[in-house]
Amino acid sequence: MRYFIELSYNGKAYHGWQNQPNAISVQEVLENALSTLLGESVAIVGAGRTDAGVHAKQIFAHFDTEQIIEKAQLVYKLNSFLPKDIAIHNVFKVKPDAHARFDALSRSYLYRISLKKNAFNTEQAYFVKQQLDVEMMKEAAKILFDYKDFQCFSKVHTDVKTYNCDIKEAEFNIVEDELHFTIKADRFLRNMVRAIVGTLINIGVGKIEVADMHQIIKSKNRGEAGYSVPAQGLYLTAVEYPDFIKIDD
Repeated sequence: MRYFIELSYNGKAYHGWQNQPNAISVQEVLENALSTLLGESVAIVGAGRTDAGVHAKQIFAHFDTEQIIEKAQLVYKLNSFLPKDIAIHNVFKVKPDAHARFDALSRSYLYRISLKKNAFNTEQAYFVKQQLDVEMMKEAAKILFDYKDFQCFSKVHTDVKTYNCDIKEAEFNIVEDELHFTIKADRFLRNMVRAIVGTLINIGVGKIEVADMHQIIKSKNRGEAGYSVPAQGLYLTAVEYPDFIKIDD
């Protein structure tokens, strides 16, 4: 039987989601917890591969077991067993071929930019000292909808078949003393959101013009785009799936 786990985590202590040979990952910690509690070797597959230091407010993973699971009890036991920076929200049964990564319809990210120095959000947001022209950044973000190929924002030497992504939302909002950038797409390339935000910040501080966004994207060259903003401001906030993968029991 296949199950989905819904969880969230603070990524500060982890070298990303995916298992690493010489560094701790969220996947490794969760697999160890499940294997211990279920008394069998359990492998999980996540909805995405967040980088080191990136957080997730919602992410899903699937695993297989022949055991009949008391789902509420497993949630309770996992939360008791796991460290405080990983929280389990739900466990539910899905169809045998349901896949946490490939069946996802969309993913949404939030990037938090602190506009004022704040001693209490240094590990949750990225402080930009310069004055930002938010209206210019909003105009530049709209240009993303004109394109599908975002190779210019992808980490180099990435093993993907296509650099095409269907961006569904991309907008800025002021939330108290922070500027929040939210973006939703069917898929994202490695480092894509952080590179987009770095490019938009370059526009906001006047290093480049709004119109330069077109040439950057058309170049398909990572060197033409902006810097990769720090990981601590990035959150995977939502992953959406079709309703039919879930089994009610």
